[in-house]
Amino acid sequence: MTDAILTLNAGSSSLKFALFEIVGADLRLASHGQVEGVGVAPHLIAKDAQGAVLTEQRWPGGADMALEAFLDPLFAWVDAHLGDDVLIAVGHRIVHGGSQFSGPALIDEAVLAQMTALSPLAPLHQPHNIAAVRAAQAARPNLPQVACFDTAFHHGLAPVVTRFALPRQWEDQGVRRYGFHGLSYAFVSGRLRALDPALSAGKVVIAHLGNGASLCALEDGHSRDTTMGFTALEGLVMGARCGVIDPGVLLYLQQQAGLSVAALETLLYQQSGLLGVSGLSSDMRLLLASPAARAREAVELFVFQIARQTGGLISTLGGLDGFVFTAGVGENAPAIRAAVAERLAWTGLVLDPDANQRGAGRISAETSKIAVWVIPTDEEAVIARQTLSLLDRP
Repeated sequence: MTDAILTLNAGSSSLKFALFEIVGADLRLASHGQVEGVGVAPHLIAKDAQGAVLTEQRWPGGADMALEAFLDPLFAWVDAHLGDDVLIAVGHRIVHGGSQFSGPALIDEAVLAQMTALSPLAPLHQPHNIAAVRAAQAARPNLPQVACFDTAFHHGLAPVVTRFALPRQWEDQGVRRYGFHGLSYAFVSGRLRALDPALSAGKVVIAHLGNGASLCALEDGHSRDTTMGFTALEGLVMGARCGVIDPGVLLYLQQQAGLSVAALETLLYQQSGLLGVSGLSSDMRLLLASPAARAREAVELFVFQIARQTGGLISTLGGLDGFVFTAGVGENAPAIRAAVAERLAWTGLVLDPDANQRGAGRISAETSKIAVWVIPTDEEAVIARQTLSLLDRP
């Protein structure tokens, strides 16, 4: 009989999950999948560690079903799949941990209240994360639930990195830079330490490039600076989020264009970024394949901001030894990696074209002064590991 941990990563229209078996002191992926299309045509699919489909279920009339409604069928499938094995805990990705949480936490009502109070700082993510926690508690009231925070990896940032030039009263109320994508950075930095220990001990920038995108500057594996700040809006151009913007633009849109707070939130989170600039899509694959000038301009802006903001992180670190690409675009778009490398050529960074096309492992040329890697991320593995660390078991 083997113990197991379930990880949940709830978004607005999807619920990603993974099931890990505990083997001695190690974790082994048993299955993974997601419920997607929530609010339209819900679809649950689970696969084994090799990618073979284990189960699939659709709800043709389920357009009005809330995300948490799928926890019961998911737990039913997990129980059947485990057989004699025992599910002992659920680990949740929680986007915002504020200044309160520097590591994972066992969820009780006090922790849940603190997480809920942080929802205004991550309005697109936190409420869905919390809804999944409550649904899991209702489905399995005696099962330990663990919160794993995206902000915790950046908890040790220096005050000069986190501080806005606002009156101190606002900083005292929590208005500061926090940073996100911490679960991804924790995994990638750990993999880099295993793959290239000497480089990991140096000055490295990791580029988490997906529908949400950010950069993190690390020294000896510790976060020193990052491009996301008070919310997940700051920093790079993203799929539908604008990234860095003059605050005066927001005042103008409210005062002169008459946008309400709700309309402004929708604009910044859902209508901007690659989607807004291209007018076509937030999907990098479609933009790279498109002959449209606006698609090219969106891609160019995405690359420009990566290079520009990398320059700022290099200043924080006082140099650069390595650069790592990860997440959906970072792992799968050699054209983006090549374009970023071209803009960072001034650092001495040079890619090996063949290695870049292959896309895995070290992709820098032998002549490059900067080591460049492509390392697939695995946030679920970090959630499972952090959850295991809090369980009282032999």
